[in-house]
Amino acid sequence: MSKYIVVLGGGESGTGAAVLAKVKGFDVFLSDAGTIPEKYKAMLEQYNIAWEENGHTPERILKADEVIKSPGIPNKATLVQQLKGLGTPIISEIEFAGRYNTAKTVCITGSNGKTTTTMLTYQMLKDAGLNVGLAGNVGKSFAYQVATENFDYYVIELSSFQLDNMYEFKADISVLLNITPDHLDRYEYKFQNYIDAKMRITQNQTEDDVFIYWNDDEVIQKELEKIAIKAKKRPFSLSATPQMAAYTQQNQLNLATINGELQMELDELGLRGQHNLYNSMAAALSAASFNIKKESIRNSLHTFAGVEHRLESVCNVRGVEFINDSKATNVNSCWYALESMRTPVVLILGGTDKGNDYNEIKQLIKEKVHTLVFMGVDNSKLENFFAPLGIPFVSTHSMEEAVKTAYQKANVGDTVLLSPCCASFDLFKNYEDRGRLFKETVKAL
Repeated sequence: MSKYIVVLGGGESGTGAAVLAKVKGFDVFLSDAGTIPEKYKAMLEQYNIAWEENGHTPERILKADEVIKSPGIPNKATLVQQLKGLGTPIISEIEFAGRYNTAKTVCITGSNGKTTTTMLTYQMLKDAGLNVGLAGNVGKSFAYQVATENFDYYVIELSSFQLDNMYEFKADISVLLNITPDHLDRYEYKFQNYIDAKMRITQNQTEDDVFIYWNDDEVIQKELEKIAIKAKKRPFSLSATPQMAAYTQQNQLNLATINGELQMELDELGLRGQHNLYNSMAAALSAASFNIKKESIRNSLHTFAGVEHRLESVCNVRGVEFINDSKATNVNSCWYALESMRTPVVLILGGTDKGNDYNEIKQLIKEKVHTLVFMGVDNSKLENFFAPLGIPFVSTHSMEEAVKTAYQKANVGDTVLLSPCCASFDLFKNYEDRGRLFKETVKAL
């Protein structure tokens, strides 16, 4: 009798996992508490997979031999707790796909910068002529590609939620960009629980594998004192010390490659801002680990233009620059955005608060921001925190109101920065929806 697999969640991740399970001959049932998008229903029908939406049928789910849970479903969900009580194995789509994957993997995580680093690494491998797929939080589902494609390499962006339910999976190259408080609402408001999830990126790695990380991150350094990493360490830093695999010196990026030292003026990098320097170093070290030549790495670093919704220049409206940083769903992302600003700023903040501590950006706001615009259903936490700073603020409750207010408050030569620090679910479907609406509203000014 074939093993019975239940997939919880009918989005990109869940549907991909269901397709792979079906292709591998399992009895599969997919269940979603909400509505499944039409394109995923069509895929499930195409592969003759049983599914349900707008609610779960416990008797069909609780008899599963194994459950593949979409990353968006929290562990405290009733059904997940019931399955745990029964001792049913619960894994992530990435864990499941890893069992059947034969390609080399670069797995990238971090509180900030992972999408940019993932896209840049993917571009580097592609530019070098490698047969490479893009998966995880970006691109198509990893499981779906393992079922239907034949890549030699994958670049995979991993969130802490995906890492939570990964046990046997191993990255050939693991990349850890940084660890700052985020998603604490999913980790019992304990930072250490979130740190532990991020450190899982190194699990199961052997001496043949590579671990790339930001050497200047105090949280990572503290963790490295506690755990033995078997993989070859490739740290990167802004300062030059003998152990650094990549570093900057005299306005120049330096790193070793298969055909000698790559040295590149920072002004030649396609990505601007200090945070993007870390992303560029991490991606370049990943490419160098696959023996890609320095000329190819240099070319990719020079030509890569960035990621939508991450410090994306929208347009200049009568002397006011508008920047879309909707992907900044935590405080540290906003810190990086503010750090890269070179003109006076009107900052749009707000959304669904995830247990944020705004102290981290207080100093930069004092230095760079002359007006705050709050945008959310409930702005009281922001109002209470920022009122004592004495910086003028306006509370708004829609994108149109926020953009118009920010534009009115901006002077010629200023930047209006949407860098919300918060999740988008109070007013928008997701951060992409928020970013698109921002761009549309700005262009209609």
